[in-house]
Amino acid sequence: MVSAVGMIAMNLSIPWTLAVLAAGGLCLWVIVAFNRLVRSRNLLREGWSGVDVQLKRRHSLVPNLLECVKGYSRHEQAVLERVAALRSRAAGDETLAQRRTDENALTDQLRGLFALAEAYPDLKANRSFLDLQTQLADIEDQIQMARRYYNGAARNYNILVESFPGNLVARAFGFARAEFFEIETATHREAPKVEV
Repeated sequence: MVSAVGMIAMNLSIPWTLAVLAAGGLCLWVIVAFNRLVRSRNLLREGWSGVDVQLKRRHSLVPNLLECVKGYSRHEQAVLERVAALRSRAAGDETLAQRRTDENALTDQLRGLFALAEAYPDLKANRSFLDLQTQLADIEDQIQMARRYYNGAARNYNILVESFPGNLVARAFGFARAEFFEIETATHREAPKVEV
């Protein structure tokens, strides 16, 4: 028969065993939640890298576009200077909000540049200008695809950061909510209005 001391020891060991298993399970859950957050943050960074590459491609195209337009519109120097200044400023932005604001301002100026081309039929027919406009349209399509990927990664990351109980781990380890990136394109044209 089991002695009384053995019975007491056995009864005390069951709660300790359960406590150790619960603590181990909690530690395992924290590790898994942390790793999911790290994976999601890395996908977010990868998404931003894709957007950044496409924005840099657009920035590198701008000087060629300006040079092509410059020969046709000497008196439109202010537009050309604003485009160049915005390109430089956007390339040096440190926050996503600044980048979004400056990239959208650059987009507005590029639209103005294309509107300017409408006033110069020779420019509009210039092969170099048309090639640059086609390249810009292609780059902007790539920007939109990269932006959609980034925003999808930001959405998934934010779900992990904000959902209970993962938000406890996120808060404990300093994972903050990600911003979405919205940008307009210079080559986007509104659909023509048809009146019946």
